[in-house]
Amino acid sequence: MDETVVVTGASTGIGEACALHLDRLGFRVLAGVRKAEDGEALRKRASDRFRPVLLDVTDGDSIARAAREVGPVAGLVNNAGIVVAGPLEFLPLDDLRRQLEVNVIGQVAVTQAFLPALRAAKGRVVNIGSVSGLIATPFLGPYCASKFALEALTDSLRMELRPRGIRVSIVEPGAIATPIWEKSRAQASRVAAALPESGKELYATALARMDEFTEALSKKAIPAAEVARAVEHALTARRPKRRYLLGRRTRFEAGMFRLIPERWRDGVILRALRLPDA
Repeated sequence: MDETVVVTGASTGIGEACALHLDRLGFRVLAGVRKAEDGEALRKRASDRFRPVLLDVTDGDSIARAAREVGPVAGLVNNAGIVVAGPLEFLPLDDLRRQLEVNVIGQVAVTQAFLPALRAAKGRVVNIGSVSGLIATPFLGPYCASKFALEALTDSLRMELRPRGIRVSIVEPGAIATPIWEKSRAQASRVAAALPESGKELYATALARMDEFTEALSKKAIPAAEVARAVEHALTARRPKRRYLLGRRTRFEAGMFRLIPERWRDGVILRALRLPDA
C-alpha cells in the first residue's frame, strides 16, 4: 500500500490507536502531534513509513505547514479534541470558546487545508464524533455542543464533496478507554473548585454525583482499538458507512433513547445519573 493518511491528535488515545493501526495496515501515516517528544515516542512504535508532524488544529500556520508536506492524501482522520465540563451558569466563556475552537473550528480548518490533497487522490474524510453528539447530558454542555456541531458539519461536508467522489464518515464512540477520562475529570474538578459559593451551593452535590458516574462509566469503556477498526473500514470499504456508532451498550442505549418520548427524556437522563429532578 502506498497511500498517505493524516491523523490529528495522535499523541494519545484514539488518535494514537488509529495512527498505529493504519501504519500496521501499510498506510504512510502523517501523525499530527503538538509536542516533538510525543512524535518521537510514536515513531519508536511504528514502521519507517510513519512520520510525526507538529500540528496544532488551532494554529493556522501549523496546519498550513503540515499540508505543504504531503502530496495526494487518501484519508484525513479528524480526531483532535478536548473536553470542557461544568455547569453552564458559571462556565468561563473563554473555556467555551476553547472547546469550540478545538473541536469544531479546528476540524474545519484542517479539512480546508487538506482538501486539495484529498481531491487529488479522491480520498476520504473521517471525523471522530461521540455519542455525546447524539445525546446531550448535564454538565457536559460545551463538549456535547461541539460534537452536535460536528455531526452537522459532517453531514453538510458529505453532501458538498460527494460530487467529487470524496466520502465523508463520522465515528460515534461511547466510552473509550483513553486518557481523556482523567483529563476531563481533572478539568471538571478545577471548574468545581473555582465556583463561587453560590455555585457550590447550587451544584456541588450534582457535580460530585456526575464525577462518580463518569468514574463508573470509564471502567466499562471499550478499547480505542475498536475505534481504529471503524476508521479502517471508513477509509477502505467500497461502501463506507455514513455513521459508525460504536459499542454494543452505546448502540442499545442510543436506540432506546430515540424511542423514549421527548417529554420524558430529561427525567430519564437525570435518573440515570442519579441527579435530582423537579
